[in-house]
Amino acid sequence: MEKLKPKLFSVMKTYTKEQFVKDVIAGIIVAIIALPLSIALALASGVGPEQGIYTAIVAGFLISFLGGSRVQIAGPTAAFATIVAGIVATKGMDGLILATILAGIILIAMGFLRLGNLIKYIPYTITTGFTAGIAVTIAIGQIKDFLGLVYPEGTVTIETMEKLHAVIANFSTVNIQALIVGMVCLVILIVWPYINKTIPGSLIAVIVGILMVKLLRMNVNTIGDLYEISNKLPNFHLPSFTMKDVGDILPDAFTIAILAAIESLLSCVVSDSMINSKHRSNMELIAQGAGNIGSALFGGIPATGAIARTAANIKNGGRTPIAGMVHSVTLVLILVILMPYAALIPMPCIAAILFMVAYNMSGWRSFVNLVKSSPKSDIIVLVLSFVLTVVFDLVLAIEAGILLAAILFMKRMSEVTEVEGWKYMDEEDDPDALSLRVVPAHTLVYEISGPMFFAAADKILRITLHDDTTCLILRMRSVNAIDATAMHSLTELLDKCEGRGIRVILSHVNEQPKKVMDKAGFTARIGAENFCSHIDEALEAAGRHA
Repeated sequence: MEKLKPKLFSVMKTYTKEQFVKDVIAGIIVAIIALPLSIALALASGVGPEQGIYTAIVAGFLISFLGGSRVQIAGPTAAFATIVAGIVATKGMDGLILATILAGIILIAMGFLRLGNLIKYIPYTITTGFTAGIAVTIAIGQIKDFLGLVYPEGTVTIETMEKLHAVIANFSTVNIQALIVGMVCLVILIVWPYINKTIPGSLIAVIVGILMVKLLRMNVNTIGDLYEISNKLPNFHLPSFTMKDVGDILPDAFTIAILAAIESLLSCVVSDSMINSKHRSNMELIAQGAGNIGSALFGGIPATGAIARTAANIKNGGRTPIAGMVHSVTLVLILVILMPYAALIPMPCIAAILFMVAYNMSGWRSFVNLVKSSPKSDIIVLVLSFVLTVVFDLVLAIEAGILLAAILFMKRMSEVTEVEGWKYMDEEDDPDALSLRVVPAHTLVYEISGPMFFAAADKILRITLHDDTTCLILRMRSVNAIDATAMHSLTELLDKCEGRGIRVILSHVNEQPKKVMDKAGFTARIGAENFCSHIDEALEAAGRHA
């Protein structure tokens, strides 16, 4: 069983001065990368710019300290932007703090309950669908600042469709200067990685954007024009709430927890492949929970493992959680010393950064490939998750996506389960092949293949009994599982057979179905002598009965 022990405590046993130097360098570089991203993602989430940095500092430090990964870098990510913005707009900051704390508690509980591996049961189509949907919502939300649009006072732009409608309605207010700044920054973000891979393109875009607006005296909104900038360290704040507030915010908390779990564990898997390591998934969930609780209590927003920042950490030599902790400490220094200068960053530059974030997280290639190559049922789940995320919200998208995926899966499995008569044929070299057996007179043999569960339970009752039938053999070697509904149908079939004086014999009942039958009293009712381990034994018993 995976041990609940932070990776930090394990790697320190063999820690060296050489690795410490590499971790410090990597941590500083990642902090520089994280600075503009944290500010941009905070603004996209409907909170102040410093709150993104608070998140990276507090959650980043705690998750690195307690985490189950050697190299995970945590902080605000694009996945949370839309849901956080919705919570802030409808329930305020106290609502967001409460939702994040509850999400943290859920994550810790998941870790202690060893549920780290259960994340794999969320279908890939759902994660791809809502990730692409989040990317689209982020992009739509940035059109206003990218174009420098001006909305009439009182314009409501909480939902994505409201934002899109406002953009269309006020497109005539385009600020050409804002558009120029945004386009220049966007080009830099696209081209710069081909020029220099060490210095982050977002930093270059920010510097160029500031210089353009200041030197050319362009009429473009900056962060300082729209938000109050604070370089104060985060303060502890516990919100007041009632049990009704907890009930109202719980669906959002579960969504945050699920997203945090999915993204953090996905980042761990990616990083494992890059450094040939293995993370501790349950410990990572506990760390994510603690990090989110800490972030909420100190003025931050939800956090999770950030794949891009984690990859940057690895590429720059980071190999232990020390790098993530250095990244947090560096951001503290940046917050205190340089944060006032963040007021100079043009809003179109922030929009351009978020456009790139949206593009990188969209996974459009995976989306297109799934549409081209997947079964229709998977495509339906994919598209539904995507559309619901964009048109409505992430909570509904995840709920509906999982529900539909489950229904379609059950339908698919029910189609796999077959109840067929003795015409069932096996390979010639199969010693159990019915084609090699003589079936006694007045005996029916039915082969049941696949799981016997509620969606396929009705197939059991479709077995046709002839007027002269005296014995029914149910061959169950391919049935590995049975549920209560199928057990009920099997009992109904037994009732029908007993009413007509037909003996029922079961051949090759596997372990799980046998346990269910024992518990339901079916075994005692039918008699142990009517459970045969092999088809030959069942046919012989039927012959004696005939």
